[in-house]
Amino acid sequence: MPRSGPEVADIFRRYGEAYRAQHRSLSAAQRRVMTAIELCRTAALGGHVEACDQRGHRRIAFNSCRDRHCPRCQSLARAQWLEDRRAELLDTQSFHVVFTLPEAIAAIAYQNKALVYGLLFRATAETLRTVAADPKHLGAEIGFFAVLHTWGQNLLHHPHLHCVVPGGGFSPDRTQWIACKPGFFLPVRVLSRLFRRLFLQHLEKAFDAGKLQFFTDLQRLNECKAFRRYLAPLRKTDCRVGGGVPAPTPHRPGRAVFPHPVPHGRV
Repeated sequence: MPRSGPEVADIFRRYGEAYRAQHRSLSAAQRRVMTAIELCRTAALGGHVEACDQRGHRRIAFNSCRDRHCPRCQSLARAQWLEDRRAELLDTQSFHVVFTLPEAIAAIAYQNKALVYGLLFRATAETLRTVAADPKHLGAEIGFFAVLHTWGQNLLHHPHLHCVVPGGGFSPDRTQWIACKPGFFLPVRVLSRLFRRLFLQHLEKAFDAGKLQFFTDLQRLNECKAFRRYLAPLRKTDCRVGGGVPAPTPHRPGRAVFPHPVPHGRV
């Protein structure tokens, strides 16, 4: 089947060397992944001969890199992962909620990836479970799965977490299922404000424990007062969650826009 357009490997082969030269903060692991994708299914990795056992047609097929990040090598694994996740969905309405980090925090995440992404997962989980457990809202113990995306549609760094959440959960005594109202899961303003508070608390604790590292244009944040001043505007911004709209799947998307305000809505 002919290719429909350029692939990630084509972009890396053309621009990868210049990109690595410009972005020296890339880790050794990231550089290895880029190189693997650039060399995937080229003569650099060797190849093998494929032959038709009936007509004798022969062709050379170059070996793949088999890196787990390579789009071409992992297409089957990705399809299987999606099928496995679909099998886990409960027979109830579901909601799609996206928790997004603002540009100021994304800059910190770029220099402290594993730590900040972990805090994003933690604050998101605490937010959803805390608000859902409140009897004023749902009063149930919920579950969900989340997927981290680290760039947006423009391929720029844009960390955000996609969560697929069933529209209900177990009662506190775990004897019955408590369903949410049709088309309404949790109040978005409550979710957004709690998410902001929890995430900033976790980020400050990480700084106080000496777990954050800053360099280049953020090097000044190694000083405590400068770090507090950097976070101050984020505390005063009214975080909100974008309202859900119908989607072609059973999910309804919502977005925890942190800290950029959007029109009031609900998830």
